Amino acid sequence: MQVKGVQLASAAANIRYKDRDDLLLISLSDRANVAATFTQNAFAAAPVKIAKQHLAKGNIRGLLINSGNANAATGVAGEEACLQTCEAAAQVLGVSSKQILPFSTGVIGELLPVSPFVQTLAALKPALSEDGWERASKTILTTDTRAKLETTECSLAGQSITITGIAKGAGMIQPNMATMLAYIATDLDVDDVQLSAICCEAVQRSFNSITVDSDTSTNDACVLIATGESELKYTDLSPSEQADVVNTIEALMQKLAQAIIRDAEGATKFITVNVNGGQSEADCRLVAFAIANSPLVKTALFASDPNWGRLAMAVGKAGVTGLEQDRVSIGINGVRMMNAGQLDPSYTEEKGQCALSPKEISIEVDIGMGDCATVVWTSDLSYEYVKINADYRS
Repeated sequence: MQVKGVQLASAAANIRYKDRDDLLLISLSDRANVAATFTQNAFAAAPVKIAKQHLAKGNIRGLLINSGNANAATGVAGEEACLQTCEAAAQVLGVSSKQILPFSTGVIGELLPVSPFVQTLAALKPALSEDGWERASKTILTTDTRAKLETTECSLAGQSITITGIAKGAGMIQPNMATMLAYIATDLDVDDVQLSAICCEAVQRSFNSITVDSDTSTNDACVLIATGESELKYTDLSPSEQADVVNTIEALMQKLAQAIIRDAEGATKFITVNVNGGQSEADCRLVAFAIANSPLVKTALFASDPNWGRLAMAVGKAGVTGLEQDRVSIGINGVRMMNAGQLDPSYTEEKGQCALSPKEISIEVDIGMGDCATVVWTSDLSYEYVKINADYRS
């Protein structure tokens, strides 16, 4: 689990939550390179704006993350508060404040209090440890019910590299270039340009392929760190080994992304939406997200109601140019419901009910237009989701 060159420390700063860790400091070695993707929400939070500015300057040496307060929609005062917390973290790590990337998650519209950071950060320096991943995974949570932590190893050129990551998120989830918050690190030596390309590619097929409620957070961010402490350079690897690196990072990100869906607010089912037969992957994604975000589809899945007409509706509203309904087929967990745009002759309500009874559901759609495909992961929509979000600020 340890990634050489990454040290983490957590503490309870009482920023919003009482008697639980809510402040995380991550220290990076001098050789580390950092890439990141951020939300494209027009109401991007202050820490997103500051993190983008600092990342552009390079040579990042620390990450500062708090939960409980998003510091979003807080104007110039929010940005100033964010800069002050960066300065406090920089003093602890002995670096410039521009070498700190700040991240926040929690309630939108409340100014970030600076004093808890200043009072708590000094105590974090002696606590920094390469063993801090598990505690860190709990520190960043908000409405999550469990931590998301994954680690793996990859054998390359006779050596073993480690990849470890944490993520948080349970609601306000349909990322656009990132996820709620995710931090992944490896000890492989990867330069900035290559790391950014790997990050963007892996994010597209992991965090950008999940949705709980179609809402893109003001604070979404995904960070990929390469410390270079393994002495193994990405550029020295063969093309097949480089592909192994990308695939391993992507697989780990997918596990974290799927863990977010499994912990989605009020969720009772984990749903995989497979769309095939598109002229482009973009068309397939339009259909997949139209299904995954439909409240009518999601409530039917919660009730185990085999109302396949709602799936047909969602496919039709997706906006795919040239879609012809008599080419569309739809099934759930291997049970064909629609064939060539009509009720499949072999389908019965009993079969449909059985198909929807498991906790893990696979929706299969073929739009009959080409050879492209995609997959999106989502959850059902339950009474509990409404309750959680109705009571969120109380």
